[in-house]
Order: sequence, then structure tokens, then C-alpha cells
Amino acid sequence: GEDVKPFTPEKTKEIVMSLQQPAVFCNMVGDWPALHWNAKYLSAVLDGKTIQFRLGLKTVDLVPQFETRCSYVEATLEEFLAWSCGQPSCLSGPFSCYEYSKYWAYADYKYIARIFEDKPEIFQDIRWSDFGFPRRGGKESTLWIGSEGANTPCHLDSYGCNLVLQVQGRKRWHLFPPGDTSFLYPTRIPYEESSVFSKVNVAKPDLKRFPEFRNTTAHIVTLSPGQVLLVPRHWWHYVESIDPITVSINSWIELDSDHEARVEEAITRMLVCAIKSAENPSDGDVWLNPTEVEATSHEINLQYLNKAVSAYFKCPKASVPEQACSSSTGAEQRTSISCKRKKREVGCEPEGCRLLTHEFGFSTFKAEKLQKIPFGPHLIQVLPQSQETSSMGAVAVESDCRDLLRENEEGHFGKSHRTGKRLVMSNDCETPAHQMDPDGSPNASQTALSTNDLLDCLVNPCVISLVARLLLERTRV
Repeated sequence: GEDVKPFTPEKTKEIVMSLQQPAVFCNMVGDWPALHWNAKYLSAVLDGKTIQFRLGLKTVDLVPQFETRCSYVEATLEEFLAWSCGQPSCLSGPFSCYEYSKYWAYADYKYIARIFEDKPEIFQDIRWSDFGFPRRGGKESTLWIGSEGANTPCHLDSYGCNLVLQVQGRKRWHLFPPGDTSFLYPTRIPYEESSVFSKVNVAKPDLKRFPEFRNTTAHIVTLSPGQVLLVPRHWWHYVESIDPITVSINSWIELDSDHEARVEEAITRMLVCAIKSAENPSDGDVWLNPTEVEATSHEINLQYLNKAVSAYFKCPKASVPEQACSSSTGAEQRTSISCKRKKREVGCEPEGCRLLTHEFGFSTFKAEKLQKIPFGPHLIQVLPQSQETSSMGAVAVESDCRDLLRENEEGHFGKSHRTGKRLVMSNDCETPAHQMDPDGSPNASQTALSTNDLLDCLVNPCVISLVARLLLERTRV
């Protein structure tokens, strides 16, 4: 029957909690009322309530367009829809300064519990219980509404195994395994707890500045309405809207290893805030992401660190991991909470089942484990691109269930797509030729290292992982 789902909640949860590569669930949400949550419907439900939109330029550039370089407006969904349709009524509205042909808009990361706080009955429209999480619904989810070109820079989430439901329009996901971390040039500037950004614009990489990006293994999939994407822990992802209007709903599934992740994030926060706060504010380096309201004091950061350590040892079966990360698996040592930025709720217990340490990394996921995963028309494996195409960051896999299945069987992928982003990031520019010594190395007398250069080394995910392990070991003793 039409109401029979391909997997039971128990089986779906088993897949979610064990599969360490991205996959698309099909035919799992056909009876969810949330499938009717298109932008027009949500506009009527919100009834004139304003939300914040992030605006960026559609211009193609070689560097990511971080949130610190975007503009922001408060607007209703009705005004957003009018703007995206080019209606004259928006000429005097909040979008009046932003020409639709040049800008995209993104109402990203909106907690459903907050924007619909006066309509709690709507939380029941989202039923993550079908995925094996009975206590999770709309209240534990977030909403994303964007126009064509809206995107998030490539990053990994320190916390979270991620489930993403596509409701309206299509989004293209560029995903990279945790083992590619060193090839993606990780940075914590702009700083945001729970997000490690890449310096590379994966849609148009600067291979001269970031040559190691050639070694990445891109997994690219286009998510269509009614499909749910699983993003395993620590998979890097760059996401862009490719249709005029897109609506997505996601939820981060917390894991037991969140306790260690919070310790690592507390160490990172302390170092970044201490060093960046000591800089001359006139330097104009906007280092704090808009999601972070302010730089917290050293005293508060120390309290947070102590709470994170305390929560770690209160966790059942807490133990100091034995092995530090290698340079090729720098980001494989952290995880999630139910809502990505529930940062300081360090005492909350995960509802996910416990994962074995050796199953965390994609590179160590055994072939026999994959053989037990029921891939087929209802669970589509997102396969890696070829070496040649992944270095360009451009080839996409269309994830219509039938197309995806056929492409996987035939061993080829969809059409090539290029989309551009723009704008700046840190101030560590390429060394000019005239500042090079005859042997090709930078001239020490003329090379000026920035604070951000130091931080990129100090708070590298691999370094922080080692520091956290040493700290937890010291605390245990």
C-alpha cells in the first residue's frame, strides 16, 4: 500500500546511526504534512511575521562568501516572494536595495520552535519518529528558505549527524569525507561554535592557492522534494539552491561523542576569543560570525570548558580515546547535538544509539558494513565523483530516485554544473613573486604572518583533538 514505508523506524535508525557515507532516503515522508510547507503556505501561516534574510552576491569568485560579508534584512515571506518574482511592490520594501538578478536571499537556520512559538500544533507536521527518533519533531528542527543561488560556504558541523528533508525546489550538495579535511584548508575564522569552515570555494576552487584540493573526493547530489539526505558526522558540505524558491527542514541527531566534541569546542572558543580579542580592533577583521552574538570573556569560556569536561565524565562509559587523529583524518574526532547551536546545554543526553569508535571515520568503515546496508530504490548511495571531475568541484548527481538508481548501476553521473559565489575571508593572501627567495620559498624578511595564520594552526581540528585528549587524561588523573 501507499502508506507502507520501505523501512521500519527501527531499521531506519540503524541505517542512520551506522552508515558513514551520505545517502538519500526515498518514499519515507509521503504522508508528512510538512511536505505542504512551501513558501506560499508558510507565508500564510506566519501572517506578516518578519524573519531575517541573509543576502549575498551571485557574482562568481574564487573565495567563499562567508556570512560576515553578507547583508541582512528583516522581511516577511510575502515580501521575499514578491522580490523573487520581481514585483514592483518590493521597490520600497526591505529588498529594495538588492536587485534580484544580482543577489540571492536566504532565511537560513530558523528554529521552527521559535518562529512558530504561538502555533505549537504545527510541530506535529514533522515526524522524525519514522526515522526511529520518537521524541523528535518540528520543535527539534530548523527551517531553511532561499532563492536561487542561496548557499552556505563549505564547512563541517562539529556536532551532528544530519537529516535533511527537501520540501520545495532543489538543492545541490557538495559533500566531502572527513578524511579530506587537510585538503579543504580548515579555518575557524570566521568563528562560530560548531562550524569548521573551509577556505576553498568548492564551486570554483582556486587551485593555485589551494593545490591540495585536487586530492578531495567530492560526492555531489541534487536533493529533490520528498527526499531526505543523511549527512554523516563530520562530512564537509557546501549547499546551494538551484531553483527559484527552495524550502528545507533539517534536524541534527545527537550522538554520545558530543560530550567530547563540547570539550574540543570549548578549547577552541577559549583560544580564538583570547587571541582575536587581543588584536587591535581597528584592523577591521570581522572574525565573529553573525550567529555568535559577542565574544565571550575568558572567565565565561573557562566555566564553559569546565562544564564540558564535567559533562564528559558524567557520560555513561566515558573514556579518554586512545588514538589522536592523523593529518589525513583531522576532523574525524567530533560530533553533534539535537540542534546544532544548542551550545551550552552540556548536560543533555543524546537519544541516538552509541556508536563504536572504530566506525566513526569514513576511511575505516568496513566493506562488510556497507554490504549490510539495504541500498536500492528507497535508499540511494551518494557515490564519489571521478578524480578528474572532483578536483573541479563541478559535476552533480541528480537525485531523482529513478535517475540516481540508474546512474549508480551504470557507473556514470549527471551533467556538469558550475555556480559561483564571491567575497572575502581571512587576510593571508598568496605570497607575491617578488617576495620569494631564489629557491622559491617565501622571503622570511618580507613574509608577514597574521593572527589568523597562527590560529589556523593552533585550532586546527587535529591539534584541538589532541589537546582535548590530553586535557581529559589530565583531568581523569
